[in-house]
Amino acid sequence: MNDSPRRLPALLLALAALAPAAFAKPAADSAPAAVPGAGTLAVRTLDNGLKVVVWPDHDIPNVALYTWFRVGGRNEYPGITGLAHFFEHMMFNGTSTGAPGEFDRTMEGAGGSNNAYTSSDVTVYQDWFPEDALEVVLDLESDRMAHLAFDPEVIESERGVVYSERRSSVDNDPMGALFEQMQATAFVAHPYQFPVIGWPSDVENWSMDDLTSFYRTYYAPNNAVMFVVGDVEPDAVLEKIEARFGRIPAQPAPRAVTTVEPEQQGERRIVVEKEGIQAPMLAMAWHAGSARSDQHLPLQLLLSALAEGEASRLHQRLVERDGLALRVGASLDSGFDPGLAWVYAVLPPGGDAAAVEKAIDEELERLVSEGLSAGELSRARKVAEADFWRGLQTISGKAQALGSREIFLGDHRLLFDEPARLAAVTLDQANRAAASVLRRINRTVGLIRPSAAATKD
Repeated sequence: MNDSPRRLPALLLALAALAPAAFAKPAADSAPAAVPGAGTLAVRTLDNGLKVVVWPDHDIPNVALYTWFRVGGRNEYPGITGLAHFFEHMMFNGTSTGAPGEFDRTMEGAGGSNNAYTSSDVTVYQDWFPEDALEVVLDLESDRMAHLAFDPEVIESERGVVYSERRSSVDNDPMGALFEQMQATAFVAHPYQFPVIGWPSDVENWSMDDLTSFYRTYYAPNNAVMFVVGDVEPDAVLEKIEARFGRIPAQPAPRAVTTVEPEQQGERRIVVEKEGIQAPMLAMAWHAGSARSDQHLPLQLLLSALAEGEASRLHQRLVERDGLALRVGASLDSGFDPGLAWVYAVLPPGGDAAAVEKAIDEELERLVSEGLSAGELSRARKVAEADFWRGLQTISGKAQALGSREIFLGDHRLLFDEPARLAAVTLDQANRAAASVLRRINRTVGLIRPSAAATKD
């Protein structure tokens, strides 16, 4: 599976969630392009709570089916961290009617393929297949939603797989190691502090009761939304889904996540030392709003202007002018609850982290005091627009785009207003976001570097 922990410095999805802030009318001289297809969507919510959105697209005889479950690391607590990610694996490992591996074999035999990812907020299962395999895929998906097997041997095998993943994506990956520690430092109360892949001691000790309770609660139809995009007829698809999924019983609503992260009262700093590190990395993370925050879209464009692409301020200063960094980047968490705004720099071997931090601080101070220029905002907007349209070129991109708007913003139809919302972001909004978020008292600074012993060697 393609696991995508939420808190990495590169965005998992371009503009995964955009803020309702930009609902103001675009400037008179702008003419954002309309997104075709809004009138062709069909939507149905089954009696058991499963919502289904169908977007017919007959360009090619293929279909993308994405099932979004509202479950991720934020739904966990000490003792069961990593369970959502673990179920990403288990959902491919057999049901009461199908042996482990049969899901993949059956789908591949029908010409299809699949993948999945888990984040702090959601788990998404992705299927791609020829249109004549629709019934086969729906049978597979409904079976694992209703009848997942809990074979002790399979469970123990998958624990080992998760450990292997953790070694490759965290323990042996400088970026993963640094961001995991920063996440745990930036959040002191909210479950966003937990790594999506789980703490090792929790992975070792999940009980069978933990697994069965988690599955029954979070993999119920009333906790899911299904998106079908491709060469289909909506009425026929909805009837087939109703026949297979409508009989799966709803479950009591999952416990709400009510913890609110307290306002940060001062800068936090961490240093991670690891053997085998070649290039040090410096990162900064500021508390910011949720995907629905009024600041979200202005802040997204602000961060793009600051650290995304060769024309960005930090690339020009750190990479091109001063040669202090090999590359820089930025991203913004787009989740249910307030997340983090990230900026990072990868240094050359032996690089001067103090000089990099000083240069970043100087650029941030200049940004807050002087603001973005109109040209910088225009460039960031064009990058966002290009990412948006590029994402809609495929049926997979359309399924992902619909899902992110439905799940995080509450309405998949917001996808069709997105060009106008991008056009509506003003310099004043972006600059107010900078002043509000990019404060020292509001940030966590992290550095990962070679261990002292390795440096001496």
